Amino acid sequence: MPRTTSSPSSAIGGSGSVSTVVADTASGWHELKITCYSATKTLGNRKYIRSGTFNVGRHNWHITYCPPGYDDENVGFISLFLYLEAANKVDAVVNARFKFSLLDDQGKPDSAYTTDGQIRDFKSAPSFGWGYTKFIETDAQWEASKHFKNDCFSIRCDVTVMLGLRTETSTRQFIAVPPSDLHLDLGELLSKAEGADVTFDVDGELFSAHKNVLGARSSVFKAELFGPMKEKTVAPVVIRDMEASVFKALLHFIYTDFLPAMEVGEEIVMAQHLLVAADRYDLKRLKLICEKKLCYRFAKGTVITTLVLAEQHGCRVLKESCFAFVASLGSLKAVMDTDGYDHLRRSCPSLHNELVAKLDVLSRRKSIWRSLRCFSA
Repeated sequence: MPRTTSSPSSAIGGSGSVSTVVADTASGWHELKITCYSATKTLGNRKYIRSGTFNVGRHNWHITYCPPGYDDENVGFISLFLYLEAANKVDAVVNARFKFSLLDDQGKPDSAYTTDGQIRDFKSAPSFGWGYTKFIETDAQWEASKHFKNDCFSIRCDVTVMLGLRTETSTRQFIAVPPSDLHLDLGELLSKAEGADVTFDVDGELFSAHKNVLGARSSVFKAELFGPMKEKTVAPVVIRDMEASVFKALLHFIYTDFLPAMEVGEEIVMAQHLLVAADRYDLKRLKLICEKKLCYRFAKGTVITTLVLAEQHGCRVLKESCFAFVASLGSLKAVMDTDGYDHLRRSCPSLHNELVAKLDVLSRRKSIWRSLRCFSA
């Protein structure tokens, strides 16, 4: 009789192995800001402006920007090229993927103006580069687009260097481990208030919480709830100078490490309030999350308020981002028309003076470029 074997699906245990070919890579990007487009486009064909040097994958690179087009066949287009400036080994050929993107008014790559990522061999030779002779057509529609403002626009170059191939062998696991859901359990603990041992009164609204959770997450709560005032926490702890909705969001983050869902349109204001609360209770990660959100969500009506918050709470990157956005408005008069300007002048006179000085430098630079354009004409 023929012999029979059990089906693999009937096996109770067992293991296998998998070999995977892995490409080791190193990625990075460089942003090229053009703040004087009208002046640069007066260059002749085959004339270019070179970016600063940047390093990706232990190699030095630079971009060349040709505003009037690379040659006679490409007049009316911006040409862009990527060059390997210096390899880490003499005469080395570097295999890399690269793409150029035009940044929108929020500083993010616009997919409609992003090239396909191409893999090319680069050599560290002065005349050997790869790029696009017709990256952007510089017509009237381009200069009226959201990417072009106050004679300025930005281009980003993403580079991924291929470092080599290797093979990994791993044992295939038959037990799937789900992702951590600790935040869900702690969120439910907060919402049900089971075992809560402290109550907060915020603007007349009561919130129940757990001292151990708060103390473990915040050094400020730890000092308040387990320090000299620990015997006084039987009565509600009154939180002043904070809205109830902000404190509720703060508790949600403390328990879950995530921000709660927000209504469309309230993210900026809530991020401003939460940044203040995070600084107050020494929640460093929440503070960075709020700072990052505000860096990508500038608006004329809120930027001055955000600038004051950045100064008062030591957010250096956010402060510089605010300065950059305010500078894009073009003049001190445009800034004076924004909400919060009077508050800035009264509450932070040194910051106001710093802002005025930066706008003055910008104005003088524009005057110089206008003179150069007149001279060229």
